[in-house]
Amino acid sequence: MFCFMILRTHGISRRFTSLFMFHRESLCYFSSSIQLQSDVVPSQSIVQRVCSLVRESYNEHAFMRVSPPRLYLGIDADSLTHEQAVTIVASLAGDAGSMVALSFFHWAIGYPKFRYFMRLYIVCATSLIGNRNSEKACGVMRCMVESFAEIGRLKEAVEMVIEMHNQGLVPNTRTLNWIMKVTSEFGLVEYAELLFEEMCVRGVQPDSVSYRVMVVMYCKIGNVLEADRWLSSMLERGFVVDNATFTLIISRFCEKGYGTRALWYFRRLVDMGLKPNLINFTSMIEGLCKRGSIKQAFEMLEEMVGKGWKPNVYTHTSLIDGLCKKGWTEKAFRLFLKLVRSENHKPNVLTYTAMISGYCRDDKLNRAEMLLSRMKEQGLVPNTNTYTALIDGHCKAGDFERAYDLMNLMSSEGFSPNVCTYNAIVDGLCKRGRVQEAYKMLEDGFHNGLKPDKITYNILMSEHCKQANIKEALVLFNKMVKSGIQPDIHSYTTLIAVFCRENRMKESEMCFEEAVRNGVIPTNKTFTSMICGYCREGNLTLAMKFFHRMSDHGCVPDSITYGAIISGLCKQSKLDEARGLYDSMIEKGLTPCEVTRVTLAYEYCKVDDCLSAMVILERLEKKHWIRTANTLVRKLCSEKKVGMAALFFNKLLDMDVHVNRVSLAAFMTACYESNNYALVSDLSARIHKENRLEVKAIK
Repeated sequence: MFCFMILRTHGISRRFTSLFMFHRESLCYFSSSIQLQSDVVPSQSIVQRVCSLVRESYNEHAFMRVSPPRLYLGIDADSLTHEQAVTIVASLAGDAGSMVALSFFHWAIGYPKFRYFMRLYIVCATSLIGNRNSEKACGVMRCMVESFAEIGRLKEAVEMVIEMHNQGLVPNTRTLNWIMKVTSEFGLVEYAELLFEEMCVRGVQPDSVSYRVMVVMYCKIGNVLEADRWLSSMLERGFVVDNATFTLIISRFCEKGYGTRALWYFRRLVDMGLKPNLINFTSMIEGLCKRGSIKQAFEMLEEMVGKGWKPNVYTHTSLIDGLCKKGWTEKAFRLFLKLVRSENHKPNVLTYTAMISGYCRDDKLNRAEMLLSRMKEQGLVPNTNTYTALIDGHCKAGDFERAYDLMNLMSSEGFSPNVCTYNAIVDGLCKRGRVQEAYKMLEDGFHNGLKPDKITYNILMSEHCKQANIKEALVLFNKMVKSGIQPDIHSYTTLIAVFCRENRMKESEMCFEEAVRNGVIPTNKTFTSMICGYCREGNLTLAMKFFHRMSDHGCVPDSITYGAIISGLCKQSKLDEARGLYDSMIEKGLTPCEVTRVTLAYEYCKVDDCLSAMVILERLEKKHWIRTANTLVRKLCSEKKVGMAALFFNKLLDMDVHVNRVSLAAFMTACYESNNYALVSDLSARIHKENRLEVKAIK
């Protein structure tokens, strides 16, 4: 009863209780079956003969060399009943000892007939407990969990292991860790957490392996937020992960956009005594390169060399790929040449593919084609990714004829185009307006067994959203979910943006919140779409709410985000707040776009505050100042505010004597229409004077 009092008190294992009651009764029956073996008269001779043969074979060290389904000394598994097998294992444990009983047990579970027979495991474990061999009994329980997991009866086996506490088998950390590992491998995330709690309730102390199992489980399913929670808890208790787990953590965190957190863990674990190996360093370098932190990646390379590790071809390939994605293909090529000249580390297919992808992104297709020829000369065989990179480059350039030729070439060389290859062509066709051809290409792919991925769906959804065909975009979104593909932030942002453009803010907010609930991290573009939508409908309260939420998700507002908020504030004449945000973005090193500059300056002009408008422009560099002032002059002239326009025009002449002819024509027209001939005369005289002075200075 004490066991069940613990369960009820903590409220954690209530799900187990009903099954425990059933298993307790079963265990009593299992235990009694051991005592009743002498009553089974018809099978007594078979049991005795098998027990005798097992003892003899064990002593001769021959038993374990017999593998099912061969006959063993004239005894076939099919000739034994379940009851006889149970009786044999119990008799052997009592008469010949635990190891002899285990030899028969392991032989028996090699056959499906006995492998999924729970009583055999329970009787064997109970017999071993009676022999005071708890460690071997725990091993039998681990075998049971593994076997029953194969046929979908994992929970039943686990609950039986826990109930064995009543038979004298105290679950230890090693056994429960192993059970959690098996549970996590079958994707039973919540159940694994429940087992961890059960471990704590029963006074079994979790160790580093317990926490590592949970961290690895969440990393493998891509839930880095939960992995982060468990890893933090693990480090707080002074446990350190091994190098293999460390590599998994780095790769998953970087893959999901948590490169900064991965780097923090790298530093923390090193401080705690973990010695990073070459693979750890390379994984961290690759993660930094993927997020565009090239400088930090090279600093990590220096640290790695300082620790005595020499970079290999995979380290260099990560750096080359990172440089190419940053647009620094020439720097990448210099590093590539360093590998070419190296005696120890020559470029491999991945290195060539990274360099070819970089040249394709830079629209340097001739160089990319040259590298393709070069790698073939070196005896390297281009793979599907190599050809896909080239196909993508030619599609972006509009050369679909060459893209189709490459597709045929890769097929002739034994490489089937994959979904990435089709995505490259479909995306290129859609961007060129050849949508029907794109759909025809996909149909051909589906006919050949192609299965679309989230990028395929995203491309098609984006195309429908461009045409404001929200219904079809939603159909594709739902189809993607039903097919088991988890939408990414691009999928959600595509829908959010089109909802915002169509002033359907309730639906866009529902879409946003669904993304967050599903663990998808919003990007700057996601937030900016929401902010623009709310500003467009005049709901500044919600716009500011989402603006402040950006920091919660690690997003930093850019000039477009600030511009949307400033525009919204200006529409409601909240100039002080708009001015505060404008100054804030300038201080952060962001350059306001021309629309933002003109909008804010014009709003001050509307309330006759030209001085504030001038101050706003003075914070800009000369090029942006002149362009903004010219636009502002034309806008003021269209509103017949020629007095203010003249003020800015004269300031323009102070900055640059070369008058913008469009601005001058707009100003003169506005002055004539409002009968302000004096302004035209004064300005013309000044322009004439400035021109004469310039000519004189040249002479």
